[in-house]
Amino acid sequence: MTAHKLSELGVSNALKSLNSETVSPWVIEDGKLTKLFQFKDFQHAFGFMAMSALYVEKKNHHPEWSNTYNKVKVQLITHDVGGVSEKDFDLAKRMDRFAG
Repeated sequence: MTAHKLSELGVSNALKSLNSETVSPWVIEDGKLTKLFQFKDFQHAFGFMAMSALYVEKKNHHPEWSNTYNKVKVQLITHDVGGVSEKDFDLAKRMDRFAG
């Protein structure tokens, strides 16, 4: 998939659609699609990261993320286009499913 930077309106519309399907919302923070996932414990947080890692390798689209015990902070941006793209929203949807 060739990525294109989404316009401000495109990001806003995609964010509304994405958040209509999840309890814990994604936000735009520092120009990146961002979410803090919270799990039962470290094992569940790490399992989420492991499942996500397989998908991101397949798609060659890697998140900026950090893990502290049961929390995983994810930030998505498509560096090639200098902003948020459809690839970021695709990965966000998949991560929500993995966290489910």
